[in-house]
Amino acid sequence: MGLVLWLLAAILVVSGIVALVRTQYLWGIMLIVVGLMVGPGGVSIFT
Repeated sequence: MGLVLWLLAAILVVSGIVALVRTQYLWGIMLIVVGLMVGPGGVSIFT
């Protein structure tokens, strides 16, 4: 389960960075924050 959370968090953060590069700031910041909340190293919303 931890590996799945890491992969999901990584995908969300990378998508957020891509959105920031495309000047979609609100969407990019939202994706990065959700990615950090999902990741097992952060404040996981699943535990």
